[in-house]
Amino acid sequence: MNYKQVTSCLTPLGNVQGKHVVTIEGLNMDDLSPVQKCMVNESGTQCGFCTVGFVVSLTGFCLSNSEPSYKDAIAAIDGNICRCTGYKSIERAAKHITGSLTGKDQNETIQWLVDQAFIPSYFNQIPAMLKELSPVKDPHRNGTLVGGGTDLYVQKYDQLIDQDVNLIANSSELRFTDVQNGVCSLGAGNTATDLLESDDLQAMFPQLAEHLKLVASSPIRNIATLGGNFVNASPIGDFTVFFLALDSILTLTENNQNRTIHLKDFYKGYKDLDKTAGEIISAIAFDIPDRNTEFNFEKVSKRITLDIASVNTAVQISVSDKKITQIHLSAGGVAPIPLYMGKTCTFLRGKELTPRNIKSAHEVLQSEISPISDVRGSAEYKRLLLRQLYYAHFIKLFPDQFTLEQLA
Repeated sequence: MNYKQVTSCLTPLGNVQGKHVVTIEGLNMDDLSPVQKCMVNESGTQCGFCTVGFVVSLTGFCLSNSEPSYKDAIAAIDGNICRCTGYKSIERAAKHITGSLTGKDQNETIQWLVDQAFIPSYFNQIPAMLKELSPVKDPHRNGTLVGGGTDLYVQKYDQLIDQDVNLIANSSELRFTDVQNGVCSLGAGNTATDLLESDDLQAMFPQLAEHLKLVASSPIRNIATLGGNFVNASPIGDFTVFFLALDSILTLTENNQNRTIHLKDFYKGYKDLDKTAGEIISAIAFDIPDRNTEFNFEKVSKRITLDIASVNTAVQISVSDKKITQIHLSAGGVAPIPLYMGKTCTFLRGKELTPRNIKSAHEVLQSEISPISDVRGSAEYKRLLLRQLYYAHFIKLFPDQFTLEQLA
């Protein structure tokens, strides 16, 4: 059994077919669980609405089959953003909860948690009960395609409520990771959590956890899909900006026929895609970075987690003999589409990796973007943000060669 927390108000009922749904009521026992006791003892309770969310999220952390850590406990509640009575008491509760998991048998997680009264005993019966359920075929194969629905059910709930929808969150055909012949292929149904939990992806991108913690929150990352992020076509889509810098290639499928297109060519204008109505994104592929290649992702938003970017950007750069042999740079929030910085990349390829060349390329970068003023900042502010984040790429990836003073 593998339990994950999700945002209930964004989860279509069809996506929980064949699964065990746990709410705060399902955690009720005669006595308080260790999670509930820690919240009470540390005065971590907030309003009645928010406290139950923290308890469920922290119980979800306890149900994880991985080695418990305080860092993961805090990550488990990154989607619970209420701070009405402060937050330190909840952090202290999380620390005590982590300590109480010492000795947990990761091969028998549920039984151990039942024995320690973290969860009710009926959890032991769930695997057998789920096996007795008959599979249900999707009756709406031609309906609106919905993966995680984390944007659709926020933006277009009223339009979808009476529509047929084709729910693909549980489609194994669209959730895979394939690494061979120097290429990594990912199913369009893969979630952000799938990426985070992939040993292959972690080996390719050692800073992946640091980068993706800036994307949404744990409950959203558990259901938000790659394909949904690409098709949504938000000018500030985090996944899109990330994969643009990998020079990724999409596979579009219709009636068992495939065609490929570079992600950077997929966006023709604001919310205008090079895709027919019947095509779906089935996969995305990119060349596996070699040892001379570095990658970085940066994002600035009004709130660190669970927030839309004001500006985000990613870079993949290969350097040999002090020269830039290849570079792919992307940015979001500075154009009507997620932007691949083609002119800037062309300018930098073949040049020496020096402060002078990086500063000169910044002038090209500014000529490529066309930010607008909105609730996330003025156009001038976004230009400044991208400037700083662009320089941050090089300062972070090549700390021995660049300082902020050199680039300012």
